[in-house]
Amino acid sequence: MEHLDVGGDSDDLAARRIRVQARQIYCFAKAALLGWYPQGRELAMKGLEYLLLKAKSPDGKPGYVHLLDADGAVLDASRDTYDHAFVLLALATAYELTRDSQVLHEIEALVAFLETDLRSSHGGFLEGTSATLPRRQNPHMHLFEAMIATYEATGDLAYQSRAGRLFEIFVANLFDPQHQIVGEYFEEDWSKIEPVIVEPGHLAEWVWLLKGFERITGCPTARYRSQLLASALHYRDPLTGCLVDEGDANGHIRKLTQRLWPQTEIAKAWIAQTESGEPGAAEQAREALARLYRHFLKHPVLGGWYDQLDRDGQSLVDFIPASSFYHVLCAIAEADRVLR
Repeated sequence: MEHLDVGGDSDDLAARRIRVQARQIYCFAKAALLGWYPQGRELAMKGLEYLLLKAKSPDGKPGYVHLLDADGAVLDASRDTYDHAFVLLALATAYELTRDSQVLHEIEALVAFLETDLRSSHGGFLEGTSATLPRRQNPHMHLFEAMIATYEATGDLAYQSRAGRLFEIFVANLFDPQHQIVGEYFEEDWSKIEPVIVEPGHLAEWVWLLKGFERITGCPTARYRSQLLASALHYRDPLTGCLVDEGDANGHIRKLTQRLWPQTEIAKAWIAQTESGEPGAAEQAREALARLYRHFLKHPVLGGWYDQLDRDGQSLVDFIPASSFYHVLCAIAEADRVLR
């Protein structure tokens, strides 16, 4: 399922992005792991079975296709690195839940595909097998997340090492020490594309991920986290306090629209700082969660959400996208783990 309509009914005819299917597998597996929803185990494994049957190598080539129709036929057979980051995250969480050797085999096969087919000679990964430009930080950020999760699920130091190589890409290419930001788009050799576009939600997301990397390696990340969090806070709507969708490298707001997911990520950033013992961070985390609920999660459909608001607080999206489920669940899980 890709989304619900405004009344909460599923759109069974919508095409299905593989990354969204993987995010939902992650969510159900995570909810089962936490004991919140025991039925999530069966749903996650059914979803994974479908993903492997329909999306993995239907054309005989390695990797997962990008898009299926409602009946499971391939609409877009391209291999997208961003998609594969979420498939890896789903597999890691399913393995942590089940300890199924076949799931571990699928993890190893996916990582081999990444290393063999998607590596860039300039460091990091291509956008996909088509190697389009511009290069984006976003697939690398989510591969970083997935490698951390895979190490935590398996205990295999190879995944810790792969997370370390992605951290090196962050330090050498993604992080701008002058402006203390992460830009979105790059040339093939990692030179930045002007004007630099900043998504403040990603600055916040990196804060949380860097804390996760520090947790599994002991590598200190406090300086990067504090700088990125301070920068993210420049891009807040003056009325709601929510993060806006886009800014420039100098801290100026380019778009006053506000999506749901940056609000989950600023909450997670403050939760990461709480875990590190930063004074006042827990209060800031709770305030961010309260804003998330007040502006986005108070929805007529129980368990639903508004995905994007304009500067007047009016919804810009007339459906409930399933892609946001991952962001919401992860923020609540982190709050439950650290704040209570």
